[in-house]
Amino acid sequence: MELKLPRTRKSRVLRGAFITFEGTEGSGKSTQCRQLARFFRNQGYQVLETREPGGTPLAEGIRKLFLTSSKAKQPRELITPACESMLIFAARSQHITHAIQPALDKGMIVLCDRFFDSTLAYQGYARNLNRTFLNKAQQFIADEFQPHLTFFLDIPIQIGLARRRQSKKQDRLDQESLGFHQRVHRGFLALAKQYPKRIKKVDARQSPQALASHIAAIAEDMIHHSTTLRLTRSVQKPSIR
Repeated sequence: MELKLPRTRKSRVLRGAFITFEGTEGSGKSTQCRQLARFFRNQGYQVLETREPGGTPLAEGIRKLFLTSSKAKQPRELITPACESMLIFAARSQHITHAIQPALDKGMIVLCDRFFDSTLAYQGYARNLNRTFLNKAQQFIADEFQPHLTFFLDIPIQIGLARRRQSKKQDRLDQESLGFHQRVHRGFLALAKQYPKRIKKVDARQSPQALASHIAAIAEDMIHHSTTLRLTRSVQKPSIR
């Protein structure tokens, strides 16, 4: 059942478009977020690229705590699943208030690398935290706020993890077990099945160029056929030849 969020006292029609990218480790979310931003900017739209956890100075500080590897020279205090989820919600509260909402109010297209679907997949399905509680926590910080469109970049776990191993920077989640990442993947599949109108599952095994074209076509179609989105375009000055 689609999450029904209560109306906030400050409820108003959003002028911009909010698009999120979701997927397991190594699925290529960050790359595709950048590609879509370039596509929309070339069409004259104003775009904000952001990520979770993060997106503001305070939220980026929380991100550092959240992702710091436990394999350090000195023994580190392990983050509990409950603490992990609260860090995410704290960062998201700052992110929505100080970055995402202001950009949408200006009629911008906001592209975000991860959002609440990741919380459900990682902390709900993989960490086995109560998903009803996670939904209520999301309501508490975000009211009726949710993406207009979500891309789930689907890729076999082994391929995604192999991509991540090529990176010199391995974070705390990269070091989780194969079983953990498989549960995350099952969580995303369940969410895509639950919310088919919002979440578009795309095959992330194809080339980055082909995937970017596919994603751009879906996003452009959503924006062009929406009767509620109000987007701001930059004024293009005629070139002098």
